[in-house]
Amino acid sequence: MESGLKGKTVLVTASSKGIGKAVAEAFAAEGCQVAICSRTRDDLINTAKEIKAKYDVDPLWCVCDLNKQSDIESTYNAVIKEYGSVDVLVNNCGGPSPGYFTDIDENDWNLAYEQILLSVVRLSRLVLPDMIKKNWGRIVNITSISVKQPIDNLILSNSLRAGVTGFAKSLSNEVAKYNITVNNVAPGMTLTHRLYELAVVRAKEQGTSHEEILTQMAKSIPMNRLAGPEEIASVVLFLASKLASYVTGTTIQVDGGYIKGLF
Repeated sequence: MESGLKGKTVLVTASSKGIGKAVAEAFAAEGCQVAICSRTRDDLINTAKEIKAKYDVDPLWCVCDLNKQSDIESTYNAVIKEYGSVDVLVNNCGGPSPGYFTDIDENDWNLAYEQILLSVVRLSRLVLPDMIKKNWGRIVNITSISVKQPIDNLILSNSLRAGVTGFAKSLSNEVAKYNITVNNVAPGMTLTHRLYELAVVRAKEQGTSHEEILTQMAKSIPMNRLAGPEEIASVVLFLASKLASYVTGTTIQVDGGYIKGLF
């Protein structure tokens, strides 16, 4: 089916590896103009080379710390200079520090707030004026299954990704009249460096190996396996496409059936 995305400009944050990288590749495969960013220059250069080799799309890359407003603005300005506007914004970020409430101090809360919630607010504010002018746009936020079912030892992520969900629902109602959709994708347990790090933490807590923890995670999922980043990316691509033009203000979990609730 035709996605209607060819030639669109897509900005994907935290996209030098993991889910963000898979999302950038999915849009490149559709013939989009892709901009990627992350904090690590070397990872960005390598990812840009891979995308160029696979899809003959030369992505714009920018070093960007999502905790810094100046980096966000610089990245946005670079995309505007190169491509003129942003048609699709995919807000992605790494996970904040794991920990229980008593492990987390106020500085941790502030850093997580800027990284997870405020970065989404800042980027959405930048891209929306042009989307409104063009009467078309897509904002997709990558959150977590923790917005549906909180995860032990991840109080920062549980709290602030839920905030993104509330923000997205409110914003979607405000901009729907401009043919702009705002949705969230909530990945389940996905084979990324982040999941590996969490497995290492749990392994230390439980006195076992991270391999055993990853095996336990897979067994807790009805599909009996972890997700690949490309499986998350395909849902992001759908929500950005013309096929999802009447889908807005929703959160789609991509979790292999892990969440047992109806809503």
